[in-house]
Amino acid sequence: MRLTILTLVASIVLSGCLAAGQTTEDKRRNIQNMRKEVLTDLYRVHPEAQEEIKSAPGYAVFSNWNAYLIFASVGQGYGVVVDNVSGANTYMGMGTIGGGLGAGVKDYRAVYIFRQRHIMERFIEQGINIGGNADAAAKASTQGKAYGGELLMDGIKVYQLTESGIALQATIQGTKFFKDADLN
Repeated sequence: MRLTILTLVASIVLSGCLAAGQTTEDKRRNIQNMRKEVLTDLYRVHPEAQEEIKSAPGYAVFSNWNAYLIFASVGQGYGVVVDNVSGANTYMGMGTIGGGLGAGVKDYRAVYIFRQRHIMERFIEQGINIGGNADAAAKASTQGKAYGGELLMDGIKVYQLTESGIALQATIQGTKFFKDADLN
């Protein structure tokens, strides 16, 4: 019963993790604004990331929520993949499910840097990642601290910036990224 209640609460919280806006153009504009804000924050914390992104075939920026419920974790988010060669944007959604130990809810942004073009293309078309994740976060806006790490294989470098939340967890997660049919 307790797990059912926690799952319901997580579902309600996570349902808010959709691109805001009434129209397709509003949603795209909000995603692009989120992308710009995240990159500004990333460059302030990790200045070397600016050159990494510029020299890569492409990158992705996602806004995510994750909930950690004792032995299970779930998450949802949205974002955009930017092709540095063609300038094309591919708008995407994502969902995460995993297992491990943890408790809490976390709102975070992730930047994925693709070191090879075929990896970016596979990410857009197949969009499956399996990896480990561990972090400790107690943060609200600019107050508090968050420490995290993420292990993704296959030539993708990941930067993670926690916006807010309280979480202590170590999980193995599977994430499905998918093209947003309404925004592309």
